Amino acid sequence: MPKTSARLLALLSLLQTRRDWPGALLAERLDISLRTVRRDVDRLRELGYPIAASKGPDGGYRLAAGTSLPPLLFDDEQAIALTVALQIAATTPGSGHAEPAARALHTIRQVMPARLRNRIDTLQVTAVEQPTAQPAEPVDGDVLLALSAAARAHETLRFNYGTDDPDRPPRRAEPHHVITWNRRWYLVAFDLDRRDWRIYRVDRITPRTPNGPRFGPRELPGGDVAAFVTGRFRGSTDTTGGWPCTGTVVLGLDAAALAPYVRDGVLEELGPGRCRLTLGSWSWVGLAAAIARFDADTTVVGPPELTHAFAHLARRCAGVTGPTAQGNAAKAALPGFPTIPVRYRHPGKGLGQSPCPAVESGHD
Repeated sequence: MPKTSARLLALLSLLQTRRDWPGALLAERLDISLRTVRRDVDRLRELGYPIAASKGPDGGYRLAAGTSLPPLLFDDEQAIALTVALQIAATTPGSGHAEPAARALHTIRQVMPARLRNRIDTLQVTAVEQPTAQPAEPVDGDVLLALSAAARAHETLRFNYGTDDPDRPPRRAEPHHVITWNRRWYLVAFDLDRRDWRIYRVDRITPRTPNGPRFGPRELPGGDVAAFVTGRFRGSTDTTGGWPCTGTVVLGLDAAALAPYVRDGVLEELGPGRCRLTLGSWSWVGLAAAIARFDADTTVVGPPELTHAFAHLARRCAGVTGPTAQGNAAKAALPGFPTIPVRYRHPGKGLGQSPCPAVESGHD
């Protein structure tokens, strides 16, 4: 029979792996008697583990929720996964949990065995945020918990939003999901006053208490929160999350050179120096501009709306003015600012050419 301490750890590990354990099965797994199982359960209770027992022939044990957090038992892979998650949380600005995550990481590292501590010390993870002119505002952890609790309990949320007048009646919404998108926290909810689904920034929400009445959960359009949120931020009402405008072009570039910059576009190699690109955007002119930044000869495959957008963009570019006409002409002749033909196909007509100065642009 294992020593008492080792046996207690083995028993605790088993209790954490499933909801209910019959006493006889625990005795069999640990190779001990039922009487020893009962004694070891009592010892774990004295250490602060809330273990519930059910009586009868099929009675057993369950690790229940308690009022305080007792010591937890993790295997090696769980401990590594936990420290990686804490490192990301500790180095992510604006989450509201960076400082508690750093303290938790320090506490866990202190009690790790040497073999694990050495592995963790070689795995240093830092969350690097994409530069932005408008960094995300920090989010109050209590607000996140309040929103999540209301969504879980299906309770109507009452809140002020942004610069709302504090004396005005609070907004009312049925919370559905708390999500993160592009470094910010958002609440997906059904607005009861506007009778439509909305996405609110959490840093602008001030909850009002108490919450409103319970509600029956509504089905999110499309049924998938990721597709719904993606579509809304793309300016689309498509429940699949697709772009409202999608077009296909042939570019005078090697697919391998273009691949790192097309993001969610579909790229196909057509031969040396030629590729087919299918890309989406929030508007047709926005899509034409996104393709123009690749600085390559372009042939529109379809649809006609993209052809018209390129023509509109060409007129816009041709009308751009600068300090002096002489300065613009000189700039266009400089290396790095060549004049290239932008090809486009008019609906029902042949391939045309329109000269347009190439514009260098960084990857966005």
